[in-house]
Amino acid sequence: MKTLHKLPLLDPESGDDFQHIFLEADEGAAADWSVQSYTLRGGLQEGVQVVEIHNGKLHFAVLPTRGMGIWKGECGEITLGWDSPVKDPVNPAFINLEERGGLGWLKGFNEWFVRCGINSMGAPGIDTVTDYSGNSMDVPLTLHGKIANIPARAVSLEVTDGAIVLRGEVDETMMFGPALRLNVEIRTDLGSDAMTITDTVTNLGQNPQEHEMLYHINYGETLLENGSRFVAPFKQVAPRDPRSAEGIKTFDRYGDPQAGFVEQAYLYDLAAKRGSRETAVMLRNAAGNQASVLRFSLKDFPCFTQWKNTAARADGYVTGLEPATNYPNPRRFEREKGRVITLKGGESRNTTLTIEALDTKKAISEVEKEIRQLQKTVKGIVDPEPLGKFSG
Repeated sequence: MKTLHKLPLLDPESGDDFQHIFLEADEGAAADWSVQSYTLRGGLQEGVQVVEIHNGKLHFAVLPTRGMGIWKGECGEITLGWDSPVKDPVNPAFINLEERGGLGWLKGFNEWFVRCGINSMGAPGIDTVTDYSGNSMDVPLTLHGKIANIPARAVSLEVTDGAIVLRGEVDETMMFGPALRLNVEIRTDLGSDAMTITDTVTNLGQNPQEHEMLYHINYGETLLENGSRFVAPFKQVAPRDPRSAEGIKTFDRYGDPQAGFVEQAYLYDLAAKRGSRETAVMLRNAAGNQASVLRFSLKDFPCFTQWKNTAARADGYVTGLEPATNYPNPRRFEREKGRVITLKGGESRNTTLTIEALDTKKAISEVEKEIRQLQKTVKGIVDPEPLGKFSG
């Protein structure tokens, strides 16, 4: 491929400010692509950096200031994202993760794609860590970790005659504690309806460090509506808690917005292709003419959670599709179940996820057929009550 543009947007070595750019395709190019970067002003979004990418069909906005999360997107008539009570991207400087008993993360929660981790994620809870003197101590871990509220230290852009690639580097580090680095690559082919996110987490230190990662990928209207379906191949699915068990008969279906709705979550052991362990899940609208598909390997993300929050529109009508290294329970529980990864000194771990937007019944039918074929390889079990192996 021929490189058209290659430039840093944020370089820690130069000390320059975040670059504001606007690039677009030449007249007569095969795809009418564009990239622009800017900084938001006013209120809690003050200082948040944005990189908008339009590949000619798929359009999305990345937030380097918020851990390289993706604020929102669209593909034709498909809305990728949701309408959160948090209306603007929030600068992490205004977030106190310990607020409301460790739920402060929710004060910035409005992205389509947000990472949870990378040292811890899941529900708040007490865990045991080692202090600077080598002694064990109990500390509170906050909801979904820190990475979504850490600004990137480096951001670069590359545009070729076939693709747009945005890269970022985010450090979750401290003295006498975890020193983890997240390297992000977001790639989308010109004119395509998909993007691929490749993340590399590296232990920068020489002491072993624990690592957890969950992708919180959130959808509201247009994909979420009465009659929408979640389609996934599974070996087993169980409700997270008694509240979720109330909806187990319709766990894969969605209703209209409902005032006072209390969230439900379902924990999956997914089925996948033999050998590669590749799998796919899909959220489709009621008519079956709009959908979003996630493709990933269970080697990267062996655990999956479906989050349902079909509350009133003003309160956040949303569902979350969540591939992860483990389930979003307190880290102490996940460690006891043997699901928390440990990275040796200098060790790196790579993961890849592809997100597709589909806007024809034929394309959606083909993915449904693909998922049905995976389901035929196992007998899917739906447990009516929470299971101790999944949640505590």
